[in-house]
Amino acid sequence: MNYDLVTGIKWYVVFLFSTTLHEAAHAWAALKLGDDTAARGGQVTLDPTPHLQRSPFGMVVVPIVSYLLGGWMIGWASAPFDPRWAAANPRKSALMSLAGPGANFLLVLTAAILIRAGIALNYFSAPETIDFSRVVSAETSGGYFFSSFLSIFFSLNLLLCAFNLLPIPPLDGSGALMLFAGPKSGQRVLEFLRNPQFRIFGLFVAWKLFDYVFPPLHILAVNILYLGNAHFQT
Repeated sequence: MNYDLVTGIKWYVVFLFSTTLHEAAHAWAALKLGDDTAARGGQVTLDPTPHLQRSPFGMVVVPIVSYLLGGWMIGWASAPFDPRWAAANPRKSALMSLAGPGANFLLVLTAAILIRAGIALNYFSAPETIDFSRVVSAETSGGYFFSSFLSIFFSLNLLLCAFNLLPIPPLDGSGALMLFAGPKSGQRVLEFLRNPQFRIFGLFVAWKLFDYVFPPLHILAVNILYLGNAHFQT
């Protein structure tokens, strides 16, 4: 029970930081591309407070419940934007949408670099089996905290990146479809993506689809991490 509590705290710390960076990346990209809506709301920041205030259910309740039910965390937050700006600048809007998953991908790479560095220094090693909380093992008793933390960091950011790239409303991948919209069609595409019925249905489809998509993706990513040193299978 104590182990689960400690692991749960690690998951939530990683989730809070990763989600905050994800939304701050959206807000920063929008600001640089001409929309200061999120910036005026104070969301170009790594301080989680404005993100928690905007999405308390998605950033507190859902992550905790998902961990208790499944042993891993998922949740959401959001950064506001001006839909008139998005419709008039569809490609800039698409880049804003991709900035969040892009930030998570950079965190996956950061975790991978730290894991490989730890292996090179004989501080870490490849585990016999993997799961979301165990991507790398510690070679010393004092290294367990860091190996567990980096494992969660790697897995959760891979999950956030991949899940949000699904091209289904309201996920960021659907916003990337604006790359293919022109100034005249941008408004129609945006209205479709923001339709509440499509967004609710899209979340349901994405959740069900992800059960099949993420486990093999996670295995693939870990095998790339240990390329030439270890091989894991589903």
